[in-house]
Amino acid sequence: MIIQFNTKDESNIQQEKDFLALSPAERVFQFFLLSIQLNQLPTSQKLELNKKNFILEKKKNGI
Repeated sequence: MIIQFNTKDESNIQQEKDFLALSPAERVFQFFLLSIQLNQLPTSQKLELNKKNFILEKKKNGI
């Protein structure tokens, strides 16, 4: 593991360069992974079932 000390701008440029080096399919996959990771972060927001929002749930069998 390499530790680098960069400015925020340098870090952003490197992240963008690394992201653009991925294929389009890998970019979509990375987006989904990030979405899953963000969903696992703790939050103080409560789920309100009374609202007229819809919720997508993934079944274990994939259907």
